[in-house]
Amino acid sequence: MNQKKYPFSRRDFIKVSAATTAAVSTMSLGACNTEKVPEPMKRPFGNLGFNVTTLGLGGQASIQWTPENVDPVPIILKAFELGVNYFDTSNLYAKSQLHFHSAFEKLNLIPGKENYNKTLRESIWLTSKTGMRWGKPGWPERENVNNWSNGENVKCAVDDVKRSLTQIFGDGEGFYPEGAYLDMVLCHTLHNTDEVDVLYEGLETPLDPAGNFGALVALRDLRDGTNLTGMNPKNEKLIKHIGFSGHANPPAMMDMIQRDEYGILDGMLIAINANDKTKMNMQHNVIPIAEAKGMGIIGMKVFADAAMYHKEPRWSQTPVDVFTKIGTPELPSKPLIEYSLTTPGVHTLIIGIGHIDEDPMKCQLVQNYYAAQIAPDGMSPNERKRIEEQAKSVKPKSNYFQVIEKENLSAPRDLKMEADKLLWQSALADEEPISHYEILVDGELVGKVEHKPQLLKSAPFSFVLEKSGAEVKVVAVDKVGNRAENLLV
Repeated sequence: MNQKKYPFSRRDFIKVSAATTAAVSTMSLGACNTEKVPEPMKRPFGNLGFNVTTLGLGGQASIQWTPENVDPVPIILKAFELGVNYFDTSNLYAKSQLHFHSAFEKLNLIPGKENYNKTLRESIWLTSKTGMRWGKPGWPERENVNNWSNGENVKCAVDDVKRSLTQIFGDGEGFYPEGAYLDMVLCHTLHNTDEVDVLYEGLETPLDPAGNFGALVALRDLRDGTNLTGMNPKNEKLIKHIGFSGHANPPAMMDMIQRDEYGILDGMLIAINANDKTKMNMQHNVIPIAEAKGMGIIGMKVFADAAMYHKEPRWSQTPVDVFTKIGTPELPSKPLIEYSLTTPGVHTLIIGIGHIDEDPMKCQLVQNYYAAQIAPDGMSPNERKRIEEQAKSVKPKSNYFQVIEKENLSAPRDLKMEADKLLWQSALADEEPISHYEILVDGELVGKVEHKPQLLKSAPFSFVLEKSGAEVKVVAVDKVGNRAENLLV
């Protein structure tokens, strides 16, 4: 397949892109829908050595909940024609992986088949996910720990990886060809720190192949071709990278990243849209840590799974929930996409597609593609605030998936004294990023510590206290001067 069909100049592109700001534009591109698009904008995908298109194709919407009048395979093929190079699916997305298989057959992306296009396969990034927290069958039930898959015979995360490979590249019954691999597997939709505890078993605790261990150490075997867990007896290398996804709980997601002292996590899929700050936000808490660690960061829920448009704020369940239009006059789609892509640290967005059309002005995929052609600094702070206010006024309660309610700036967490050193874990930001921490002894300012993303839980913020006093406080201060203090007990 020819991937170089970009006769438009960048100047032409800007003219066309500007026309997509409204929900529906009167500007016509003619009957041709992919031959006249500009070359897709790309960004470095963290430190992973891959340049990712700013638009990725999500594996939900019509690829998962397929309406009767929609064929999901042309959606995938059209994304390839546009030059999109990031593709997302999951073991929890109904027949999504099977639809990718059908598209990949047409694209010659099945290893071992005649005309297998290895070059094309290496030019894309394919991610799937597992909702299994354990790395081996026979695990114990734990309170607040979710384990689930659409696979009838899936008993652990390793089973889910092989299910993805057989559904996408194999016969769907267990066989997958030699040379099949996933670029990344994500531990799907992290809910809480109880799940983080399970995922890290066998890493933070002694690994007992005869006992129970979490998904991460088993996925590491599939990444490295090792068999430390006993779950990879053929020493296969089935995945290239490991990550996690989350919608709900910023502190748990921060904990997930900050406990990784093992070089496990390379990527993060995170909910980020213009209503992010209506709950405990992702953009000032989780994303800066992942960015500082060099992780590839994928945004999702740009339209709150259509809750910004036609459905009530809840998880989608059926084809009726799939949105097939291009924004609304009250809340155009283009600025929402631009908002997420100009959130510092975000490299690409996955967006589920409900409808494609030969008329590019009616095609969700083409319109989203144009909207995604924006530089990381392509939106001013004032414009970002304007879009936040617009989204909040139109759909104030869209972000049902962010379960922790909005709170003020928190105090520094877990403040303690060791020898002559004060130690604390990062505060949690509210609407503004954290600036610094102030250390006060009996009300006197004795020092400041600049706030930076805390990379490891084992490496907290610290300050050598040279002055004694009856009362010692550490105060978090954000960029606009809000303050929250913690008193050393």
